Amino acid sequence: MQGAENLVLEEYIQGDTLGYLLRGGLFSPEETRQTVLQICRALWVLHSIGAVHRDVKPENIILRGREAVLIDFDAARLHKPEHEMDTQILGTTGFAAPEQYGLSQSDIRTDIYALGVLINVMLTGEHPSKKLAGGKMGRIVDRCTHVNPQHRYKNVLRLMEAL
Repeated sequence: MQGAENLVLEEYIQGDTLGYLLRGGLFSPEETRQTVLQICRALWVLHSIGAVHRDVKPENIILRGREAVLIDFDAARLHKPEHEMDTQILGTTGFAAPEQYGLSQSDIRTDIYALGVLINVMLTGEHPSKKLAGGKMGRIVDRCTHVNPQHRYKNVLRLMEAL
């Protein structure tokens, strides 16, 4: 078609980013659990079509009242099992899994790594390498952020069960 143009439609989401809200203080374990469960549900939809978000971080989550909305799919890509590594290194330092630095291909466990960092930041204000959350949540964070993706939760449903 001659003269055909692409159109992108984006929804305006009223609320504050999780990053902004974290400047005002930490979240309780229950608030963290409820927020992360919602993000897991969003990721489950994305993962079920074979896609990986690859940039889960506080600035990419908007809280609209008690509802968490995952935004910014610019770094998302379809997982290609036949490839050994990603074609482009993307992600946010601190939240990006080791495989996003060219070690292997990112897959759904890449998002699980970022969720682990997110949980820890919501509870402690720090990356888990600096200060790990205590108790059960700390154990969940530890498993999510394992360097070897094979030792992380297999998928977000398993993480949701743990939460």
